[in-house]
Amino acid sequence: MFLEKYILFFCFLSIQLSATETYIGMASNDMTPPLPLALGGQMHLRIANEIESPLTASVLLIEHRENGQTADISVFAAVELVVVPNALRDDIRNKVKQRFPHFVTEKIIVSATHTHTAPEVREGRFILPPGVTSVEEVRDYISEKVVEAIVQAYETRSRGSMTWGLGHGIIAQNRRAVYYDGSAKMYGKTNLPEFKGIEGYEDHDIDMMFFWNDKDQLIGTSINLPCPAQEVEGRSKVNADFWYPIRQQLKEKWGENLVVMGWIGAAGDQSPHLMYNKASENRMLKLRNISRLEELARRVVTSVVDVYDVVKDDRYRDVVLQHEVKTIGLPRRLVTVDAVNEAKQAIAKLEALSEEEKLKNYRLMKWHGALLDRYEKQKINPHQLYETEIHIIRLGDVVICSNQFELFTEYGIRMKARSKALQTFIIQLAGPGTYLPTVKAVQGGHYSAIIQSNEVGPEAGDILVEETLQSINSFWNK
Repeated sequence: MFLEKYILFFCFLSIQLSATETYIGMASNDMTPPLPLALGGQMHLRIANEIESPLTASVLLIEHRENGQTADISVFAAVELVVVPNALRDDIRNKVKQRFPHFVTEKIIVSATHTHTAPEVREGRFILPPGVTSVEEVRDYISEKVVEAIVQAYETRSRGSMTWGLGHGIIAQNRRAVYYDGSAKMYGKTNLPEFKGIEGYEDHDIDMMFFWNDKDQLIGTSINLPCPAQEVEGRSKVNADFWYPIRQQLKEKWGENLVVMGWIGAAGDQSPHLMYNKASENRMLKLRNISRLEELARRVVTSVVDVYDVVKDDRYRDVVLQHEVKTIGLPRRLVTVDAVNEAKQAIAKLEALSEEEKLKNYRLMKWHGALLDRYEKQKINPHQLYETEIHIIRLGDVVICSNQFELFTEYGIRMKARSKALQTFIIQLAGPGTYLPTVKAVQGGHYSAIIQSNEVGPEAGDILVEETLQSINSFWNK
C-alpha cells in the first residue's frame, strides 16, 4: 500500500512539473514628457504648452512556461505617439536588457496609436526654438516610462486566464475620394459632380481580448481597432485622442486599475474623419450633447461591453504561445525622374519664401529633399531592399501579427480572410510608419500613395501579406 501511494505521489508530481502554464502581467504608465514640446504628425511645427489629456503607455506581457521554465514570452507596449522610430524601440529594448539580462528583448513589440497630438520622437524633422524639450530628451523620457510599465507587468505577472471576441463599430471611413477622371485625393470633397466614390475597403471590426489575474480579477483588455487616433490631429495641445475617453469610460465600469491597450489595425487609408453624412452626424452629436471624440469613444465602449458580456465565461487558462520574429526584405518603391523633377520644383518654391516662412516649412522641404537622397542611392543600387521587422504570435486559437506600416486596409482584410486562426489581430505602426498603398491607390495618386509617402509599394504589400500568412498558417500545420 505504501509503495502504491509513493508511486501515485510521484506520478502526480511529474504531471504537475510537466504541465504548461500561462502567466499574464499588465501595467500602464503616464508617459507625457515635460512641456513645452514639439508635436509630431503634421508638416508644420506645433509647440504644445498645454495638456488636454495625458498620454499613456500600456503593456501586456504573456509568458508560456513548460516544466516551470520560461518557454516563450511576448511583450506588447502600446504608446500614444504618431509612430515608433527604431531608435525608440531599441532604447526600450536596451533598457529592459540592462534590468533583466536574461530577457529576450526581441520579443518586445512597441506600437503607436497614431495620435497626431503627441510628442515628435524623430530626429531632424523640425528646428526647435530655445526652451523646447528636445527630441532626444523626449525619447529618453518616454522609453523610461515604457520600461517602468514593462518591469511592473513582469514583476506582477501571475497565472491568469484570457478570452477573445469580435465586435463591430463604425469608427473609421475610407478617406480617399475618387473622381471620374481616375484621380483620387485624401480627404477629397465628396459633394462635387465629379465625385465617383470611395476608393477602397472599409473595416469595421473591433477585435478584443480580456485578461484576468490569479485572483480572478479583470486586469485589462486589448482593443484592436482599424482606425488611427487622429480625430483632433490639428490641435497644438497634447491629446491622446479618442483612446483617453475610451480608457476613462472602461475604468469607470471595471475599475481604476484596468489596463486598456490600444492596437491599431490595418488602416492606412482609413481615419475617423467623416467623408459624407456630416450634417446628419453633427445633428446626432447635438442631440446627444457630446463631442465627436466622445461619440467615437461611446461606439467603441458599447461594442467592448457587449462582447465582454458574451465571452466572459468562455475563458482559457493555459494556452499555446508561439512567437516568431522575422526581418524581411521588401523591394523599395523606385523613384522616377518625373518625381525627382516635381520635388525639385517644390523645393525651389519653398526656397523662395522668407526666412520665417522657410522655417515654418522646414519639414516640407526635408520631405521633398529625402526623395532626392533616395534617388541618388537608387542610382548606385537600384535593387536595395527595405528591411522591416514583423512579429507573428499564436495565442491559443487566435493570432496576433504586427508590421511597421500605415497599411492600407485591403492588405489587412487579405490576412484575416486567409488566416487559419479563429481570429486574427493585426497591429500596424509597430515601427517607423510610412504608408503602404494598394495598386489602385498608386494609380489614383495624392498623399499617402505618392512616392514621397512610401518607402515601399504594392509589390512589397503583396510580399508582406504572404510572409505573414506563411508564418500564421505554419502554426496550425505543425
